[in-house]
Amino acid sequence: MSSILLASTNVGKIREFRSLLGGLGYPLVTLVEQGITKVATETGNSYEENAKIKATTYAELSHLITLADDSGLEVDALGGEPGAYSARFAGEGATDADKVRTLLARLDGIPWKKRTACFKCVIALATAEGRLELCRGECRGMIAFKARGESGFGYDPIFYLPEIGKAMSELSLEAKNEISHRAQASRKVHEALKRLCS
Repeated sequence: MSSILLASTNVGKIREFRSLLGGLGYPLVTLVEQGITKVATETGNSYEENAKIKATTYAELSHLITLADDSGLEVDALGGEPGAYSARFAGEGATDADKVRTLLARLDGIPWKKRTACFKCVIALATAEGRLELCRGECRGMIAFKARGESGFGYDPIFYLPEIGKAMSELSLEAKNEISHRAQASRKVHEALKRLCS
């Protein structure tokens, strides 16, 4: 049975995908496990473009069906920023804590009702032959005034879910994988794989 390559070096993201996609029936392998060191440069201006770049680049290198995602946080009070630039919002090499501090600084003085936001995710599945499928998901919430919780990664500590009363980083992996943007997109992967392999 062919493996699926998870085109990411983000440990938190890989852990989530292994949990979300464990029932697909395909072994999931990583770039590190395959000895792939090439970095696919995310030059796109959208989640779709960046996910496609990563998926197609690594599918050609590995000759495996490759899954890559691009995701980000869109804050309404910032006109949708940081969006596709979420990973680089605080500059190259910034830590997750740096990104959180930068975003909170930009929202200084913004009242609670105007701190609405949305996590978005696009998963691209590609083959070495050039076939491609896209899966999308999103999760709405609010930007908290300060970081909370110890789980998750990225902007999870300040992404507050009013209907649950917790930040994303206060949820267990199992609970996060019920509602997150990545979970919503991942639920569509099985059907996308069927189309890709038909």
